Amino acid sequence: MKQRNDKDGLSRRRFLAATAATSTALAAPAVLGQARPRVVVVGGGAGGATAARYIARDSKGAVDVTLVDPSRAYYSCFFSNLYLGGFLDFASIGHTYGALAANHGINVVHDWAVSVDRDKRAVGLAGGGSLGYDRLVLSPGIDFRPGSVPGWSLAQQNRMPHAYKAGSQTQLLKAQVAAMRQGGVYCMVAPPNPFRCPPGPYERISMVAHALKQSNPTAKILIVDPKAKFSKQGLFEDGWQRHYPGMIERVGPDFGGDKVEVRPASMEVVVDGEATKVDVCNVIPAQQAGRIAGIAGVTDKSGWAPVVPHTMQSRADGNIHVLGDASLQGDMPKSGFSANSQAKVCAMAVRGALTGSKTFPARFSNTCWSLIGTDDGVKVGASYKATDAKIAKTSGFISKTGEDAELRKATYKESIGWYAAISDDMFS
Repeated sequence: MKQRNDKDGLSRRRFLAATAATSTALAAPAVLGQARPRVVVVGGGAGGATAARYIARDSKGAVDVTLVDPSRAYYSCFFSNLYLGGFLDFASIGHTYGALAANHGINVVHDWAVSVDRDKRAVGLAGGGSLGYDRLVLSPGIDFRPGSVPGWSLAQQNRMPHAYKAGSQTQLLKAQVAAMRQGGVYCMVAPPNPFRCPPGPYERISMVAHALKQSNPTAKILIVDPKAKFSKQGLFEDGWQRHYPGMIERVGPDFGGDKVEVRPASMEVVVDGEATKVDVCNVIPAQQAGRIAGIAGVTDKSGWAPVVPHTMQSRADGNIHVLGDASLQGDMPKSGFSANSQAKVCAMAVRGALTGSKTFPARFSNTCWSLIGTDDGVKVGASYKATDAKIAKTSGFISKTGEDAELRKATYKESIGWYAAISDDMFS
């Protein structure tokens, strides 16, 4: 994804301009002879990497920032569907952390965070070390709810991949689709609400359909869905009919989509008691906050972490902030754009608390783009404000059915420009 044109550049500039005000602060200089306050960020994705970068960069060295993530390369779940569809290569969705260390002095630690001692303010690492903090930022993404799809567990993820944590799982799913027998069946078990990237499963259906249309045009796609409706449903269903007529069937809760089990050994999906043999089964289970959030004691019975919208502070512990997919914050979807937006609000709040720098009212925004077919891009988005109760939606927009081809192509190009912009914003 190295191409860039004027529209890509415009999208990049708009994204940076739209988010810059959120991060504005006047940094106070460190006091000579005084130890710098310490921030530990757990999770190096759209929330964590952004928060670490903005805290380090905008504090101008006044804050000691450590970023903890076990992976040496981050592969974004957002835009991974375009890799499945053949529009991007795998390297395009991969990013490393070297620039965060070189350009901003961030201490990048590749290890698992396995404990949080809130009294001592220390994060324990799998390798045996410990990191003290004055503020802790948790952005661990998602984990899966055990038992949410009967018959499936992480032990079966190679047989029936989820590919909802991008990386080797994404490569595995692509290989399985490519190896399908002619006229075979690809099945997706879709997740219940709430889940990461609400349009994501249905964009994935579009991209798998696109790939199969080229190499396996008689193949069928079955969606088993526990939800009565889903994000951009009208746009996707219109696009499926135009691009992939007769290929895609969706079984919702009215027909047993909420009563599903899987049999990995025999490659069967059982819907309301009726078994169907499939060739590829993409199981996306119910989700909850990444495990470290529960270990830290900042999640509630929902499995997500409630936060104060103005600062993204945990409602359980004011010294901890929770970002992105893991947070329970109100109206924002669990998307990469949302995590990046929340991270800037968090970074400003952390700097203000630790350095005395000026802060400003929290603002948030989000856009989710989806590609349905070649040059057929759609989007949904909104602006938000912080209230005492939640992050509340103030305005929104969505693509419309029947848009002309040039507008859809421009929407797709806009998404490519945004991906380049947010990648720079996270990792440069």
